Amino acid sequence: MSVPRVRIAGIGRHDGETVSIAGWLYNLRRSGKICFPLVRDGSGIIQCVAVKATLPEETFEALKNLTQESSLIVTGKVRAEARAQGGYELDVESVEILQRVSEESPYPITPKEHGIDFLMDHRHLWLRSRRQTAILRVRHEVIKAIRDYFDSNGFTLVDTPIFTPAACEGTTTLFEVDYFEDEKVYLTQSGQLYNEANAMALGRVYCFGPTFRAEKSKTRRHLTEFWMVEPEMAYAGLEDVKTLAEGLVVFCIGRVLENRREELAVLERDVSKLEAVKTPFPRMRYDDAVELLRRKGSEIQWGGDFGNTDETLLTEGSPQPILVDRFPTAIKAFYFQPDDENPKLAMGVDVIAPEGYGEIIGGGQRIHDPELLLRRLKEHDLPPEAFNWYLDLRRYGTVPHAGFGMGVERFVAWMCGTEHIRECIAYPRMLYRTRP
Repeated sequence: MSVPRVRIAGIGRHDGETVSIAGWLYNLRRSGKICFPLVRDGSGIIQCVAVKATLPEETFEALKNLTQESSLIVTGKVRAEARAQGGYELDVESVEILQRVSEESPYPITPKEHGIDFLMDHRHLWLRSRRQTAILRVRHEVIKAIRDYFDSNGFTLVDTPIFTPAACEGTTTLFEVDYFEDEKVYLTQSGQLYNEANAMALGRVYCFGPTFRAEKSKTRRHLTEFWMVEPEMAYAGLEDVKTLAEGLVVFCIGRVLENRREELAVLERDVSKLEAVKTPFPRMRYDDAVELLRRKGSEIQWGGDFGNTDETLLTEGSPQPILVDRFPTAIKAFYFQPDDENPKLAMGVDVIAPEGYGEIIGGGQRIHDPELLLRRLKEHDLPPEAFNWYLDLRRYGTVPHAGFGMGVERFVAWMCGTEHIRECIAYPRMLYRTRP
């Protein structure tokens, strides 16, 4: 009778059965005639118990002297053990070692402290640690929740191009790429412009994929390549954006709390801070936010954009994210609809997370008047001919429409309580880092 191969995450369904686990040696403790290999398989970690008296001598010796991250298949009986991680142990009956890591070139990441540059240089191996796998599982949960939220609210996923012929949010933060026959194209900053076209066809859409920003920023909140979800709605305005954004944030937090408590415990995340996030979120206008910041000691002047410290000050003492709207038109992208009551203000909103995690969502209402849009393009020194297709959306059936973008990595950093965004994507691309 063949022994079933199972995943550690589902080991509890096999209590009392003999099973096989295929994985890697995470750690190893020895105690005389017993050794305790910790085996990971990507879904979890389980402690195995190998007793010399019950195993062939060569098997016990090979296991007792096995090196970290060697690959192996362990067969044994599953036994409930309340003191063990995950509540179960595996009593070893046989072991097949697929590859033994050489002692002459040992696995470089050990339990000792390593500098961040060393860990980033070995990111392809660092991902195997408990902390990093926990973060990636939370990321997976967030991405699944995002898709479920939009899919269940009448949105259609439409993919948008990564190569684009023109800028979406200004030409200074673009990565230029050589295309065919000396043509220049750019890596996308956002799928928004194409998504507006999609919304005119399907009503409610979202795109979800990698985006690229060539800002030479070294803050803990910035990556040059990150993932962003961008919903867009026809016949919608600023208030619709606020409602949709609030709902998305609360839905994703709920999913993480429901399904990733174990990972949050590994990360030592204070879940009470996430549990406290409830709608409605506090809302304020940019004017009021500037006044509040100046009372708190910020040197911001009206017309300036918020820095990291400003965003942290705005949420100080609040467990909720806050929504700040009606920023000056001059500091927003060309496509923002001006406020009818004061054209110097844009119908845009930022959602700023608490605990110092800053802006996680930015969006608002788009210009739907073709003449105004053309004027704004010229004010931003953008070539109207490159946006002729975009202007077509205003020539043929224009309607008020709105949407936003949410950066996945910033949201995951907030969920996990990580200090730096670089841990929230498998292979971060930052200023001065493109490897591994």
